[in-house]
Amino acid sequence: MGKIYIEERAINLAQYIIDSKDTVRGAAKKFGISKSTVHKDVSERLLKINPILAKEVREILDENKAERHIRGGMATKLKYSHENHKVG
Repeated sequence: MGKIYIEERAINLAQYIIDSKDTVRGAAKKFGISKSTVHKDVSERLLKINPILAKEVREILDENKAERHIRGGMATKLKYSHENHKVG
């Protein structure tokens, strides 16, 4: 894996996250890499490659972070609503 591959991956990840508003976890799954790699690519590497793109991604990641407690609550609610239907 060369430097150019890593830079391209960071840019592709950033574009994907911006276009889809997906989470770090979602991007990691889509690209077949770890969450920590996605985070490092878009938070550290991208800052050196393309600071403007890095700022755009940071805004989306901050928004996702602010909303994650809502997503978690919805997932839990959905989980238990399914369990209630099985029992009854």
